[in-house]
Amino acid sequence: MWSAQRTVPTIPGPEIRPLDHLVLTGADAAPALLLRGGTLSYKDLRARVAELSGWLSHHVPEPGARVASWAAKGELTCLLPLAAARAGLVHVPINPLLKRGQAAHILADSGARLLIGSPARLATLTGDDIAGLYRMLGEDEALAEASALGAELPPSAADPDALAAILYTSGSTGLPKGVMLSHANLWLGAESVAGYLALTPQDRTLAVLPLAFDYGQNQLLSTWYAGGAVAPLDYLTPRDVVKAIARHDITTLAAVPPLWVQLAELDWPVEIAAQLRRLTNSGGALSIPLVRRLRALFPAARLYAMYGLTEAFRSTFLDPALIDAHPTSMGTAIPHAEVLVVTSTGDITANDEEGELVHCGPLVAQGYWRDPERTAERFRPAPPDSHYGGIAVWSGDRVRRDRDGLLYFAGRRDAMIKSAGNRISPQEIEEAALATGLVAEAVALGVPDERLGQAVHLIVQGWQHSSETELVLKQKLLQELPNFMQPKAIHWRGALPLGPNGKIDRTLLATELAG
Repeated sequence: MWSAQRTVPTIPGPEIRPLDHLVLTGADAAPALLLRGGTLSYKDLRARVAELSGWLSHHVPEPGARVASWAAKGELTCLLPLAAARAGLVHVPINPLLKRGQAAHILADSGARLLIGSPARLATLTGDDIAGLYRMLGEDEALAEASALGAELPPSAADPDALAAILYTSGSTGLPKGVMLSHANLWLGAESVAGYLALTPQDRTLAVLPLAFDYGQNQLLSTWYAGGAVAPLDYLTPRDVVKAIARHDITTLAAVPPLWVQLAELDWPVEIAAQLRRLTNSGGALSIPLVRRLRALFPAARLYAMYGLTEAFRSTFLDPALIDAHPTSMGTAIPHAEVLVVTSTGDITANDEEGELVHCGPLVAQGYWRDPERTAERFRPAPPDSHYGGIAVWSGDRVRRDRDGLLYFAGRRDAMIKSAGNRISPQEIEEAALATGLVAEAVALGVPDERLGQAVHLIVQGWQHSSETELVLKQKLLQELPNFMQPKAIHWRGALPLGPNGKIDRTLLATELAG
């Protein structure tokens, strides 16, 4: 019989250390962080982390207290994952694309005591939103105070199993839920990715993915584990990415399929394209034509197709040597991961038989913050055939394994919408539409889209449909939801179809939209 007790597997390979130790071995004079205002060497980076962690410890002395950030990429958002860990605190990064409602939920749910962010974002919060905080301040103010205080902390001696971060991710229903990641999760994730990407101290990574995402944060951690440099970038247009690659001599670029589509449409100067040594993709599958285009544009670069879960940080990658022959494959398990494909009874599937992807091993997160019910649904005992055993992540994703051991994505078990690399809760969009008072019923669905992977479509039963009502609904959704959640189309119906159980027939609606 399976045991529900969490066990810590025996890990082959490197020693697991506290997260802030990632930057201790980089050469003093080597570049570590490439900012608009200048470059921080590893010596500078270590000093800033020590300074910021001392300031955090001074203001938030309770061990394990949550410290949130809500800001664009910059020095503070790059330093906080390490500084909070060194101070014995838990970092809660909030995606800067989120609006007030989502940020307020994350603050309340995490029980954050301190919020650091850009002044424009902080100004949107009301008194009720920040009732649990003892302090809220701008990022420049925080850095200035840390420098003035000068209370540096030495490298931490944290237990690797101690909680280091909570990353919020949308579920198939409801508001975002917080995934609990330990020092060991983040350390081993950095070591694993740095290893299979073969990163070196000479590499420079352009960090275009949001740092509040699992792989967005791993851009930082894996590069620093290897002693390389990171250039954080919040881009406005794809051409901004090209310019940044040229400006910072970038060798490594991670992106999601919609951005790759945009980048592939540009005319790349040969000398800039030649700088790139590796391209990595996650957040959705690359199409075969897009793989061919990227291979032609960047012949000197190795293209890594990857799959990951926030609940397990990373899961699989495809050896770049196989991308031409197997352009749609997810590859095989990354180092420190065991990925199984199982039947509904927990048995390992036969070759080419579809089953659920189950991720086992030390990269598995600690569950959902303050949510034992949903934790029990997703974090369950590993299948009997698991080498690691203990608790595994049952992904809900349907995959198949070919006779060579390569994995292929087949579909999702739940109703999640995956658009432009973002996991979107349909219920969150539906609740925002219903809250306007303009519609009686609402259903959000993901419809296949060449550029986005899936586009959000909203089907509503309106109280009184008119062009004016539709315009007001669109305006209200723009105020309440981030851009990546905005419906590509809103379909008005006099009534929504019901299934045998009396509930809205989502399957029929999806079929109608797909047709």
